[in-house]
Amino acid sequence: MQLTRYSDYSLRVLIFLAVHRDAMATTDQIARAYGISSFHLAKVVKSLAQSGYVESVRGRNGGMRLALPPEEIVLGDVVRSSEERFALVECFDPHTSECCIQTACGLARVMDEALHAFLTVLDSYTLADAVRRRSTLQKLLRIGVAG
Repeated sequence: MQLTRYSDYSLRVLIFLAVHRDAMATTDQIARAYGISSFHLAKVVKSLAQSGYVESVRGRNGGMRLALPPEEIVLGDVVRSSEERFALVECFDPHTSECCIQTACGLARVMDEALHAFLTVLDSYTLADAVRRRSTLQKLLRIGVAG
């Protein structure tokens, strides 16, 4: 299974903000730190704000920050809110599936169980777990480094 780029960017934004807790951050700052498009990040940030993970402050000293403490942001919830579909195999969507063995095959049940196990593991971790090595992350993301 591979998460979408949207989920990847959502998690990266939250990690950046959790590491950058002492000040507001901008979309451009985050995009530069990761070497990714600020255009795509803007959509991600808007969604994270709508989901209640990020709060934006307008104005000259504005930017964004986490709306919740990292300990309260469950990774499974973030992934669920950022993924549109969890169809691991074609037959997960009975409206579009063209699989001719769907009615007799047990693969969908196995894949469904695997998906639930995956999400259960993510539910056991918070953003705080992902940023335990804060000082190393700050260096890698060039947070607090001039230039």
